[in-house]
Amino acid sequence: MLQHIDQPKEIRQGEEFDVKSLINFLRSQFPEIQGELVVKQFPSGFSNLTYQIQWGEKDWVLRRPPFGANVKSGHDMMREYKILTALHGSAVKVPEPILYTENTDIIGADFYMMERVKGVILRGYMPPEQLPEKETMAGISQSWVNTLAALHQTPLQGNFTTLGKPEGYVARQVEGWAKRYQKAKTDEIAAMEHIAVWLAENQPTEVAGTLIHNDYKYDNVVLNPDNLTEIIAVLDWEMATLGDPLMDLGTSLGYWLEAADPEPLRQLSLSPTTSEGNPTREQVAAMYEKATGKTVDNIVFYYAFGLFKIAVIIQQIYYRYKKGYTNDSRFKGLIHGVKGCSMLALQAIQKKRIGDLF
Repeated sequence: MLQHIDQPKEIRQGEEFDVKSLINFLRSQFPEIQGELVVKQFPSGFSNLTYQIQWGEKDWVLRRPPFGANVKSGHDMMREYKILTALHGSAVKVPEPILYTENTDIIGADFYMMERVKGVILRGYMPPEQLPEKETMAGISQSWVNTLAALHQTPLQGNFTTLGKPEGYVARQVEGWAKRYQKAKTDEIAAMEHIAVWLAENQPTEVAGTLIHNDYKYDNVVLNPDNLTEIIAVLDWEMATLGDPLMDLGTSLGYWLEAADPEPLRQLSLSPTTSEGNPTREQVAAMYEKATGKTVDNIVFYYAFGLFKIAVIIQQIYYRYKKGYTNDSRFKGLIHGVKGCSMLALQAIQKKRIGDLF
């Protein structure tokens, strides 16, 4: 396997900011650091913008909301910074937080900075020769499930208690994502309308709330280059909150594509879960049950919700592209991803299972 460590590139057109202003701010915060400050951009990801800040011997990552974002709660930099601060040093490994500022005059938005954790990140578009061997992939998937289980078992104390209100979480999420879809809607997709109604009418009894990530998938974990089955950091906490952990599992399963899933979804390359050695969605759910010691009921609801939420996130990004807020060419065909997610969710609802749908 070729070690796939994300490398920054030149900043994309339209996503630049005032580097001199950033330099002045950082020099006021860290007067002891000397040398030239260099800013580049990590090209992966579809949501918050991520930049590399190299300054002297420091190698940091800066995160800011995307240009033209119309959903503040999904791009809350302070929230993500607080979660990193609370989790740093815990059983769930995260990058060390460096600073946060709400001053939007510096680069045009609030932002936070954290240490850069260098490691392997598995992405859906990786060629087969860069993917782990079958046995290693099986070990990675087990660590991935174990880390999700550990996250859901994190004691709720300190800063975590202010993250959200677990009671009524499922109902609020179903209603909220349906509203977000209507605000970002660009095309008529009957399946999306049907799923929104079905989710509202088939909500299960909630389980006790825990800390949840809300976007947990392979490309949000960093693997140890010397031992790929070890997760050394979990990234992208902007949507983390307190809520039903099975909703978190459902979102993760929504990203977990299988080889027989619709072509439009596989072309999105959401995650390399179709490679040899990965478990099926049903096996992932069983692994989670074993890791937590809890039975997962109503798995179809959580899976359908996860797909619906992912479809809405994709729709929101596509909406920004259609409105001209971003020129990123990757976004041009995202409407097909919305249709693919809704097709998969509809099949799960109709067949009353999460695997072997096509």
